Amino acid sequence: MAMSLTDSLKHDRYSVVAVDKAAGRVRIKSEAEMCTDFACGETEIVTDEGRTRDLDEINPGDIIMLEHKDGKAKEIRIVRRVFDEYSSPEW
Repeated sequence: MAMSLTDSLKHDRYSVVAVDKAAGRVRIKSEAEMCTDFACGETEIVTDEGRTRDLDEINPGDIIMLEHKDGKAKEIRIVRRVFDEYSSPEW
């Protein structure tokens, strides 16, 4: 059975828990509250401003979509910044 759009969005989006710039790793949390670490050596990071490989662009609390293979992140797309989350009307 195919997932609904809402289920697909929940399944494919993650929350950033921690960014270890020195080690080049990002820890993310899934909708199921499970944390996973990914190596980010050659990862493309996509933001509203463009593309970069700089982990400084990722903050704990950001909502991301992630393409990965063998424990290595290939592309991280920032969907919503943590500071946007707290400024939204829901708060």
